[in-house]
Amino acid sequence: MFNKSILLLLLLGQISCGGGSVNSNSNANTGGPVDSPVGADEQPVISSFTFLKANNPVLESDITLSIKDQNITGRVVSNSPVDSLVATVEHEGSSLSVADIGQTSGSTENDFTDLVTYTVTTADGRESDYRVDLMKFTGLPIIYLQTDDNLAIESKEDYVEGTIVVDGGREFAGLAETSMKIRGRGNSTWGLHPKKPYQMKMSDSAEFLGMPKDKKWLFLAEYSDKTMLRNTIAFEMGHLSSLDWTPKHQFAEVYLNQEYNGTYNITQKVEEDGDRVDIGDDGYLLEIDQPERLDADDVFFNTEQFLINIKSPDLNWDDSQYVYIKQLINDFETTLFSNNFAHPDSGYAQYIDIESFIDWYLISEIVKNQDSQSFSSIFMHVIPGEKIKMGPLWDFDLAFGNVDYSDSRYPEGFWVKYHPWYQRLFDDPAFVAQVKSRFAFYRANQDLILQKIDSYAAKLTYAQEENNNRWQTLGKYVWPNPVYFDSYEEEVAHLKSWYNQRMDWLEEAYESL
Repeated sequence: MFNKSILLLLLLGQISCGGGSVNSNSNANTGGPVDSPVGADEQPVISSFTFLKANNPVLESDITLSIKDQNITGRVVSNSPVDSLVATVEHEGSSLSVADIGQTSGSTENDFTDLVTYTVTTADGRESDYRVDLMKFTGLPIIYLQTDDNLAIESKEDYVEGTIVVDGGREFAGLAETSMKIRGRGNSTWGLHPKKPYQMKMSDSAEFLGMPKDKKWLFLAEYSDKTMLRNTIAFEMGHLSSLDWTPKHQFAEVYLNQEYNGTYNITQKVEEDGDRVDIGDDGYLLEIDQPERLDADDVFFNTEQFLINIKSPDLNWDDSQYVYIKQLINDFETTLFSNNFAHPDSGYAQYIDIESFIDWYLISEIVKNQDSQSFSSIFMHVIPGEKIKMGPLWDFDLAFGNVDYSDSRYPEGFWVKYHPWYQRLFDDPAFVAQVKSRFAFYRANQDLILQKIDSYAAKLTYAQEENNNRWQTLGKYVWPNPVYFDSYEEEVAHLKSWYNQRMDWLEEAYESL
């Protein structure tokens, strides 16, 4: 009787609750499926990520980013600011946050200069992180040059006053508006090409694109080098070498008076400075040069072989410093061409730092630089009481076969070996042995150089497109190209192929010396 009473009470309880099932989660009216726990149907997934022009007036058009795995990527194809953009985000979670700050789709602003992580959270606490990578323009830093009254830069001698602003992007500190002055520079690069190279001088020394503080900076146009990499790769070899100093550089996009002017290679200038060519208080920076390239105030002297331009310090003709350096270089050259030139004590070795002479030679020979045989941009430096050192490296846009008017275009054949000083040095078996030994070092680093070519080319993926849109150099002859291709990828492939052939030829050639 007791058990029957309990059973009756249980049945009455179920009826009063409106259900005929013992499962309290079932649908009593419809007999439908079991209800899910709160939030169980939600997934922490972002399905769409866009920047709408309606919410972002700085943009030229809507931007839809791509979503793959947990990465969201896209590009703003102009130099529009990205430091306060509003994203429109579709997701399946209950909430969205950035650094624990709640986000409202189509309303909340964020700075997308760097990577931004969005977190999607469901009602039951599950989370997924999505990394948003928005590239601004080409991904390179952007330099804004503004001349006073929009004056054109038409002279290599006369500066134009103005200001500079740098948007460093993700890699570098920016630079607030700073006074500067700017003029043209270069020789054939200034006179023959529409995209001009420049020298800029700021009012105060400042760190520039991660490079040590200074006032003067060079803007290399790289117009005839369609890879834009020849100077850079030669400098990379210099950084591997024993040379005292090789210019640092960074690629950047340049706007001149509000107009896009292309991709430039921003470099340190070859000049006397503690952070550049460090020659102390009484040293000399010299350049083998040509009469037609001299400025009116240049001080120089001649040897039997070369005109030597004294770049630093500023000297007066026939003062004691002038007499010293003129005598030193001429004594070296006289000894080099003497009968006893190879004597380890009384020969040329008493005058020169052989390691620097060999490294400068090998890099110049490997890339077969047109001007390094005897023409110009052949630098050396010396501190009184020390030996003459070659370097720094400079001016390699006509290297790696990028010449149509001499045999330096071909990967086969010596070139810099016929520089008069080096031609004589190769008459010394001891010098030849050191060259062969040192070449093995560069041969061992060949793959590293190829990797650097690929890395820089990848970095310029969008830059080369924008630069070509501005200047239209791909697929046509630009002086002095011996060959030209329709695409940037083909230009880079040709550079790598030429370099590989060159290294193969040199290895065999040095073995036979």
